Amino acid sequence: MTPGPLVAVILLAPLAALMGCQIVRAPRVAEGLNVIAAVLVFAAVLWLLPVALGGPYILLHGYIIVDALGAWVLLSCGAVYLLASLYAVGYMRARDEPQRLHRFYALLAGFALTILLGPLMNNIGVYWIAIEFTTLVSTFLVGFEKTRESVEAAWKYIVIVSAGISLALLGIVFYYWNASAHLGPTFNLTWETLRSVAPQLNPTMALAAFLLVFIGFGTKVGLAPMHTWLPDAHSEGPAPVSAMLSGALLNTAMVGIVRFIHVTDAVRLGALPRTVVVGIGALSLAIAALFITRQTDVKRLMAYSSVEHMGVMTLGFGFGGPLGVAGALYHMLNHSLNKSLMFFGAGNALRAFHSKRISRIHHVLSAMPVAGALWLAGAVAITGAPPFGLFLSELTILRAGLAGPNAWAVYVMLILLVVIFVGFLNHFRAMYFGESAPAAATGRQPSRSERIWCVLPMWLAFVPILIMGLWWPSAFSHYFNVIAIQLGRGL
Repeated sequence: MTPGPLVAVILLAPLAALMGCQIVRAPRVAEGLNVIAAVLVFAAVLWLLPVALGGPYILLHGYIIVDALGAWVLLSCGAVYLLASLYAVGYMRARDEPQRLHRFYALLAGFALTILLGPLMNNIGVYWIAIEFTTLVSTFLVGFEKTRESVEAAWKYIVIVSAGISLALLGIVFYYWNASAHLGPTFNLTWETLRSVAPQLNPTMALAAFLLVFIGFGTKVGLAPMHTWLPDAHSEGPAPVSAMLSGALLNTAMVGIVRFIHVTDAVRLGALPRTVVVGIGALSLAIAALFITRQTDVKRLMAYSSVEHMGVMTLGFGFGGPLGVAGALYHMLNHSLNKSLMFFGAGNALRAFHSKRISRIHHVLSAMPVAGALWLAGAVAITGAPPFGLFLSELTILRAGLAGPNAWAVYVMLILLVVIFVGFLNHFRAMYFGESAPAAATGRQPSRSERIWCVLPMWLAFVPILIMGLWWPSAFSHYFNVIAIQLGRGL
């Protein structure tokens, strides 16, 4: 089967859900449309994965590219969209605001559409536009609660991220200007065009362009020190939105960085660009470790964990080679599933204990036995402990680092992962096994209801990360090898 119809389903399903939510405006219809769209997207992505191995395919007059890397990112994003859509049914019903639900689901579908567009964009300028659209749509979701904190987080998010990707646009202009000396004043700036002309680019200008796009899109990814928007945005939005931000949006921005890294390899600038990438990845881990150990807000704890894992992923792509690429891509999928599970658990805890303060959450298993057990297992998994998928991906990235010129980062990564493991799980020890806070201090007694819509997505996220920790499918290894080969050609 050709990829065209599958791409059409991936993009048109959320668009149809968005329009349907705005037309019908009935809460039950809106949530149903969003779930149906998410199911269709995920099914189409699964079908697209083997098709993409025969690529890259260029569609729509060169504006869309279907390759193995883009399809893998779509898998991570599509999985999170499906899980978040299912979880939103139970979570948003509990808000008891039926008059606003159609707007939420319309925005969620629109957000999913913009996220899914990014990995498919072949024209670099249009890719930048797609990333900017994700910011515009998701800003309304970050501020959806309409509290003082959420509105402030939304403003902080749009200002910082827009400033960051403005730098990325400047870097793209530099690339275009540099390439125009060889391709003429007008040409289609696609990934392959830029890669093919890369050996002829002026090295100094190419390095400046790469640093600009790396800083710009790194802001969107949440890499330190450009990460300052992320803890607020991820902690103040509704739990399904937090899952989408962490498990899907960051991947869409990361794919641009990956493509630019391998374009820059062809410029032959030596080890400097990848050393910068590795250094920023290590810095992100360090910043995350500092804030995780001293965190007091449970959703901000999850947010800083996202900074950590984006740093780990950046280290994998920075180390490069088949092992680095495989580890980073495996980490991407496992992190998307695991972080969805963690934000769903945080959302359930917020509903049960009426607070995001870690000090006010106690004896979680008594309030939510099933969801609490899944959340605790997810906490162990998100720290990279065995037998879960993130353990295998981090181990693979460490092996890749030892084989390259930036082996120093391996030892930094190991030390920081141990610090994060201890600090992160210490918070969960307090929430699960610490002394109970007096009822007068918390203000309200914990609620002990567990909605099936809020527990089922946690199971759907937990089972794959456990399976992928016990078994690395050989089909994945083949897929990652194909991507490594394609990236070697700069695709």
